[in-house]
Amino acid sequence: MTRIRNPLRRKFAAKETAYGLWVTLESATVSEIAAEIGLDWICVDMEHGSLDYRDVVHHARAVRGGDTAVLVRVPSPTIDSIKRALDLGVDGIILPLVRSAAELKEAFGYARYPTTGVRAIGGDRAVRWGLKMDEYLDTANQEILVIPNIETADASAAITDILAVPGLEAIFFGPYDLSASVGHFKLWEGPGVAEDILRMKKLAADRSIAAGVVATGPDDLKQRRAQGFEMIALGSDTTMMIRTIKGLLDAAK
Repeated sequence: MTRIRNPLRRKFAAKETAYGLWVTLESATVSEIAAEIGLDWICVDMEHGSLDYRDVVHHARAVRGGDTAVLVRVPSPTIDSIKRALDLGVDGIILPLVRSAAELKEAFGYARYPTTGVRAIGGDRAVRWGLKMDEYLDTANQEILVIPNIETADASAAITDILAVPGLEAIFFGPYDLSASVGHFKLWEGPGVAEDILRMKKLAADRSIAAGVVATGPDDLKQRRAQGFEMIALGSDTTMMIRTIKGLLDAAK
């Protein structure tokens, strides 16, 4: 049996809940602390904010050697952003705004080496600058996670076809954008959206596909776990920092 090396895939295989942190700050200390605390994964967000590929390298190095998986939400599901992120040696990518099975299949092709896909072979950090080229190439197609963000009305309508894409192991919901796309702007889960997410989550579970979401707080975290989400972000670094500092300041006043 092939040993599963991706720590997040190990969690999925063991049917254990994987807790993570959404990383938006430049300092790799954030990810180093996340790993020391024992979080299962981090997601470095390149879709929004100022983080670039150099920041991804710093965050990835900060958790190297531990059991914290490094994901990157790429700026867009294009060949250049997917290829460059994976060449930095991360464990997987999250794809923003995937609307159809065809888009997801195309992204999978960019993330897989031939003959399964069209990913070019580079000599960068992923292969340890060529020192572990064969070892990486032998396992990359099986180990790297490609996770679509389900955050549009189009994706909701196409969810059955999306879940049927070969190789899909996990999806991640974006309630805020999903709400906006169905006419409930500025609401985290507008009318009917919470129910729709659970509908899609059940369809994923029926296919043994993990589902992830960001928790909005302690109570929501408990609810998401009770609902069976296998991949839960405790929040983002900035949101959690603001919540803690503001809470203490409000208490002091």
